[in-house]
Amino acid sequence: MAKFSIGIDYGTESARALLLNLETAEEVASSTMNYPHGVMDEKLPDGTVLPQDWALEHPDDYIEVLKKIIPDVINQSGINKDDVVGIGIDFTACTMLPIKKDGTPLCDLPEYKSNPHAYVKLWKHHAAQPEANMLNKIASLRGEDFLARYGGKISSEWLIPKIWQILNEAPDVYEEADKFIEATDWVILKLTGNERRNSCTAGYKAIWHKRKGYPSKEFFKALDERLENVVDEKLSRDIYPLGTKAGELTEEMAEMIGLKPGIAVAVGNVDAHVSLPAVGVASPGKMVMIMGTSICHVVLGDKEVEVPGMCGVVEDGIVPGFYGYEAGQSAVGDIFAWFVDNCVPEEYRKEAKERNISIHELLTEKASKLKPGESGLLALDWLNGNRSVLVDADLTGLILGLTLRTKPEEIYRALIESTAYGTRMIIDTFNAYGIKIDELYACGGLPEKNPMLMQIYSDVTNLEIKVSKSNQTPALGAAMFGAVAAGKENGGFDSIFEAAKVIPKLKDKTFKPISENVEIYEKLFQEYKLLHDYFGRGANDVMKRLKNIKEVVSDVRATKTTCI
Repeated sequence: MAKFSIGIDYGTESARALLLNLETAEEVASSTMNYPHGVMDEKLPDGTVLPQDWALEHPDDYIEVLKKIIPDVINQSGINKDDVVGIGIDFTACTMLPIKKDGTPLCDLPEYKSNPHAYVKLWKHHAAQPEANMLNKIASLRGEDFLARYGGKISSEWLIPKIWQILNEAPDVYEEADKFIEATDWVILKLTGNERRNSCTAGYKAIWHKRKGYPSKEFFKALDERLENVVDEKLSRDIYPLGTKAGELTEEMAEMIGLKPGIAVAVGNVDAHVSLPAVGVASPGKMVMIMGTSICHVVLGDKEVEVPGMCGVVEDGIVPGFYGYEAGQSAVGDIFAWFVDNCVPEEYRKEAKERNISIHELLTEKASKLKPGESGLLALDWLNGNRSVLVDADLTGLILGLTLRTKPEEIYRALIESTAYGTRMIIDTFNAYGIKIDELYACGGLPEKNPMLMQIYSDVTNLEIKVSKSNQTPALGAAMFGAVAAGKENGGFDSIFEAAKVIPKLKDKTFKPISENVEIYEKLFQEYKLLHDYFGRGANDVMKRLKNIKEVVSDVRATKTTCI
């Protein structure tokens, strides 16, 4: 009788569950639910206003969604719940929260419900940039060797800057928290009752190294005397490899989500990294792009080298036996959504409504009729900062070449092209430093929705792109790791390599470079590089000066409003 595994993919806006038949590799059912509180970037549930660059979530949402999406996939499929042998999860990262010893999030305590620092700091929370800047400065002055493993800079999106921000701005929250934990590890704690911190988030987001561990106490003391013992007091040195069984589903959680207790639960994972085996990639030279609101670029290598601007290189960080490299772009789909929400004229909305298509579909249709370079536009894709290769959240977007004749679809296409140039910068940097990229694979929401975008990426990179057949690739990867946790004797797999040979499927259609487009995009990309270096490497810090002026004016306005 067939056995099944459930993968749960925790994204930025929602969570989705996928039920995988381990005998046939069939994706039997899937279910999605938006987080009840959504992304909180303006205010808390009680109305407390959030400052600029904040992005929070409510941890209770992560459990609430399980009550719907897991019973839903069981009901859709009609299978016996007793045939589910494994559960795996993945998460955006770094997405972290402060908790008590028993796992209670601080925001669930009445006295902290109005304190923003008591909630989950989402991956795209950028308000810890001052702490990241100071950390990088001190690490550089001290000659800390870990910097090179992260492309020369630690991002404001990562664990230590976020913890330090809490210490600086809300020391009471820091003291009250018994632990700071990645959301993926917290969900595993809730599912199993065991704290099992995974090597992926520890390695990529918390400056942990398989052989060297965390940075020294002396380094943390150099940051802030109060941080000297942060690892032993607030984190953990017990780190578990991917594919490890974290424990078994507790009776309480089993009853809550409609499964049997005792099911094997894998240690948590990161949405981007779990996607590699889910598209069948388990060897070097093949970059996988997980394309959605942002893009994560992940690739395997057989050696550890220093690549400027990479988000990290972690031994066994994606699959055992290889060094996993990560880079990324902080906004991609978010950029297109911003444009649609704020810059599309009413006549376009009316046309889309009359034709019963989305604004994105209408703009794509119109933009598809344009040839590369026809709009005369060039954009920088930094509307949410730059993750790679500049690692600077204070950078902002730019559109060059606007005239009174410029049309919305021309801007829309230019924004798409800008994100493709950003990916090309990442690929070129990896190639230049010895991590060769010979093949591209794509998964996520964007490859499903926008063939024009995928063709542009192929033309800009001059590489063929293969696309995952699954429209829930991270959830599929999570289910595969759940099956590994269950083991072959229970109907699962003994290794992720074994699973990667039989589970993944790719679409028949690939996107191949069109030679005449490649030629034009090469010229445009060279112009992009000039702008990239001019505004991004310190020749002209106008973006940061504008941002500072904005903050000063906003503070003055807020002060006057309070006084009134």
